Amino acid sequence: MDYSVLEKSILFSGVPAAELRAALEETPHHIQCCDKGEVLFHLMEPATRIGILLEGRVEVQKSFPNGSQVNVSIRVPGEMIGPAAVFSKSQRYPCDIVSLEPVTVMMLRKDDLLRLMQKNVRILENFTTEIASAAYMLQQRLELYSYSGIAQKAAFWLLMQSRQTGKSKIHIPGSVSRWAMLLNVSRPSLHRELKRLDDQSIISYKPPIIDILNQDELQDVLSR
Repeated sequence: MDYSVLEKSILFSGVPAAELRAALEETPHHIQCCDKGEVLFHLMEPATRIGILLEGRVEVQKSFPNGSQVNVSIRVPGEMIGPAAVFSKSQRYPCDIVSLEPVTVMMLRKDDLLRLMQKNVRILENFTTEIASAAYMLQQRLELYSYSGIAQKAAFWLLMQSRQTGKSKIHIPGSVSRWAMLLNVSRPSLHRELKRLDDQSIISYKPPIIDILNQDELQDVLSR
């Protein structure tokens, strides 16, 4: 196993490779490989495992009884999948987690992860920070859905990403079509609004990268 990949993960950030290797040798876990389109965790399935994505990307999808679907987020290598569900009172996965391409995931059970955190305070701190960050992101997503205009939703998402990364250049999550699904808007409408913002020199729209040229004017879009 390439421990350098795990060193860069959210859960094991700051833990030296040798120390991490020794800890994992004493901690039961397994490596799971999935093809594109496979469901790693099913909606309302008992939440018994936490995954650490090593290769590939997965999408968190929320389906509703009326047949509609909201694409909640896309997870990339180094990120965890399922931690909040495993430690919740219901212990059920609230969404489907589907592979967007072939993926490799390290799977840990709750009790094994708890023992690992008891042995290493840094891992405990990383886990706590990630759970707190996820709760904050949920609040941000609720604010996103409070905007009705497509330009407003795009502007809010771009500003949110810029504040998190400290950068003006933002990578579109996947493709414009997939980004539109995350914002719960149509792809043609999103493309049209982004072109309009580009024409106004508020952003530079060159997929897969959007460069925020005027952050103040982009912020003003939210009040229009």
